[in-house]
Amino acid sequence: MNNDLILLGHGSGGRLSHQLLDELIIPALSGIAPSGQNDAALLPPFAGQLAYTTDSFVVDPIFFPGGTIGSLAVHGTVNDLAMMGARPLYLSVGLIIEEGFSRADLKTVLDDMRQAADKAGVRIVTGDTKVVPRGKADKIFITTAGIGAVEHDIAIHGANARPGDKIIINGTVGDHGIAVMADREGLSVGTDIRSDSAALNSLVAAIIAEAGDQLHVLRDPTRGGIATTIKEIAQQSNVAITLREELIPVNPAVRGVCSILGLDPLFVANEGKLLAFVAPDAAERVVAAMKRHPLGAQAAIIGEVGDGEAGRVRMETSVGGTRAVEMLAGEQLPRIC
Repeated sequence: MNNDLILLGHGSGGRLSHQLLDELIIPALSGIAPSGQNDAALLPPFAGQLAYTTDSFVVDPIFFPGGTIGSLAVHGTVNDLAMMGARPLYLSVGLIIEEGFSRADLKTVLDDMRQAADKAGVRIVTGDTKVVPRGKADKIFITTAGIGAVEHDIAIHGANARPGDKIIINGTVGDHGIAVMADREGLSVGTDIRSDSAALNSLVAAIIAEAGDQLHVLRDPTRGGIATTIKEIAQQSNVAITLREELIPVNPAVRGVCSILGLDPLFVANEGKLLAFVAPDAAERVVAAMKRHPLGAQAAIIGEVGDGEAGRVRMETSVGGTRAVEMLAGEQLPRIC
């Protein structure tokens, strides 16, 4: 028997399953003692409102510059809770592992999950593991769910953008998608492009502390990039939005790769960026607060909610022209988040 690889028996529920859980998965993710291992986690009561989200992660490659599928799974779920203004508290983790997957690689994924959770201040409290035959998955798929506490009465949601709101982003766009794609395709881009994957909950806390109820919308622009996300918010809030292309920060290396491949960085995925819609008289204060945070050093106002046809997004270009922003019919970069 090869002890270095995941076998179908590891998903059978028998001796091998218990060995995998007791020797690798549980110690890496949670450290819950055998006496506390039940069919569900019991959580302490909470008097306020709860936010709940779920997500699945399939990325190729599973290890990429700036992260792994493990850290990505934690960051993505934490960020979805944070975008509702919630303080992330608890995560569940479901693993679907392909037969023949390396135990060493599994340990790396699990260790990255635990480190990301610890850094974000969340606990992994429950989970499940399944093993499927070779060819029925691609190494490992991860499904997560998260619960967070909403400890304020500020209305933060996608239908709350208001005329006059300024739109702020916390840094460069497209880094994650290009980092993953370049690594997957073996592209030699001549520079170090790394994923921006990060947990944004501490940055969100700083924004809320500065803006209060002048913060109206938060959203993380993952698949489809900032252009698709902005379009979704315009439609959800029934407002018109203007973006200014020259104000949107883009890593020159990312811009160069996009130019070569015919991609628009505004439609490329991000995993450590957020868009904040705030009242105009709070915008500069929020930018200053974001710049004091490690994940907001390049924060910038990139547009505003204005007059015009509801649901329409207009891009003012650097050469003085304008163009409409629409969602892409298909994915430019599959398997990147």
